[in-house]
Parts: sequence; structure tokens; C-alpha cells
Amino acid sequence: MPVPAPVEHPTAVSTTLLAALTMLAFAGNSLLCRLALTRTGIDPAGFTGLRLLAGALVLWALAARGRAAGARVIDAGSWASALALFAYAAAFSFAYTALTAATGALLLFGAVQVTMIGAGLWRGERLGAVATGGLLLALAGLGALLAPGVAAPPPVAAALMVGAGIAWGGYSLRGAGGHPPLQATAANFLRALPAAALLALAFAPQVRFDAAGVGFAVVSGAITSGLGYAVWYAVLPRLRALRASALQLGVPVLTAAGGVLLHEPPTLQLLACGGAVLGGMLMVVWSRHSAAR
Repeated sequence: MPVPAPVEHPTAVSTTLLAALTMLAFAGNSLLCRLALTRTGIDPAGFTGLRLLAGALVLWALAARGRAAGARVIDAGSWASALALFAYAAAFSFAYTALTAATGALLLFGAVQVTMIGAGLWRGERLGAVATGGLLLALAGLGALLAPGVAAPPPVAAALMVGAGIAWGGYSLRGAGGHPPLQATAANFLRALPAAALLALAFAPQVRFDAAGVGFAVVSGAITSGLGYAVWYAVLPRLRALRASALQLGVPVLTAAGGVLLHEPPTLQLLACGGAVLGGMLMVVWSRHSAAR
């Protein structure tokens, strides 16, 4: 992988710290997007385009490092994966105009996990009793969170975030397509830029920028997305599948904690539904890991 090589014998402490740093970056994406779209003048389409552009530049620089021809990075990835990446980023931005950071992160990562588990079932995988119970518990938690009521999130925004999770789950399932993950991700970010430009054109009357909004979008794309993915790919080979899945389920918890700083304390409904979703997903992850062993 064309990133600085890890130490020859990585310690458990360094692996844990890098993984925790990555989860903070993923949670930071939700917080930065929510902050930009509610506290600055930038619009969702503009935020999406700048985020993808900044991420593409950083990932391309990392992937092209040490290569004789950096332009060859674009040969990796695929247009289908790039479209899934764009769909995730666009739906993510538009959803966060109306969702709190914690609610959005829970819907996003819940949808990602359900999508990936559903794909496994479609391919013929079978879930044991514990995993089935966990999946039903997680679906019940998502259903209760989305159920009509005073505390329910706006339906359009919630649907967009669920769609973002499905798109990201599909992107993850497609994998790197035989290319190094970092190189493929850089290529997919680059390939997603034309779609982002078309989105900006479609919403041209509403597109607007200000210094603070541009800054948040660039940080989200370059650091919490670009560098976050780079670190994740560097540390992922050191992690067991169980630990990697469990760490990702911790992102909504970190986002909820960060949301307090945005004056978005989690509601009792969110805490109860979030506990059901995350607990159910952990049951599935743990059961599948035990079965594999």
C-alpha cells in the first residue's frame, strides 16, 4: 500500500490508538457536516463537491507517492464504485440539513451494517439464533427511531441518510476490485468529481459558499475523509474482523458525545433505539465471528 509503512512489529497499543483515531475521524465527518450546514452559509451540494475534491487531492497524493506516473492512479477503482461513493456523500450532506449529528450517524452506520449483512444472506450465508435475534433487535431499534411521533426525525432526511448508508455499504462490498485499497479509493474519489459538478449545476441557484463553510468542507474531505481512510487502510490488516466491525459501531457513540458540543444532547428515544441497534449489531458480529472460528 503506497502509504508510509508501519513499524516492523506494530504493538497492540499503536494499533489501538490508530484505530481509535480513525473512528474519531469518521465521527468527525458527521460533526463537521452538521456544523457546516447549520452554522455557516455553505449549502449541501457545495459541501459535497468540496469534500470530494479535497479528499481526492489528498488520497491521490498519498496513492501516487513513489509511483513513476501518478496519473495511473485513476486506472484503479471503477465507475460503479465512484457512483456509490458520490451517492453516499450527496445523500449524507442533504440529510444533515435536518438531522442531529447523533441521529444521522446511527441511521448511517445501522444502514451500512444491515446492508452488508443482507448482502451476505443474499449470497447464501446463514445466521444462527443469536445473530438472527441481534438483527431483529437492530431492525426494531431502527424502526422505533423512525416511527412517526413527536421525536421522530424528519422522514425525508431520515430516508436520505438510510440511503447514504446503503450506498456506503454497497461501496464497501464492492471492495478494491483487485487494486490496493488506498489506490482504488483515490481513483473512486477522482471519478466521483464529475457527478459532484453535475450536482452543483443542478442546484446552482442554491449553491453558496463562505469562508467557514469552505474550511469545514476542506477539513472534512482532506483530513477526516482522506487521511482518515488512509490511516484506516494502514491499520485494517492488523485488526481482526470482529474488532474492526465493533470499532465501526462505536462511531455513533462518539458522534453523540460530540453532538453535545453542538448543543444537540441525545434524547431518551435516541439512547434507547441506539442501544438496541448497536447491541443487536454487536450480537450479529460476535455470533458470525464465533461461527467462523
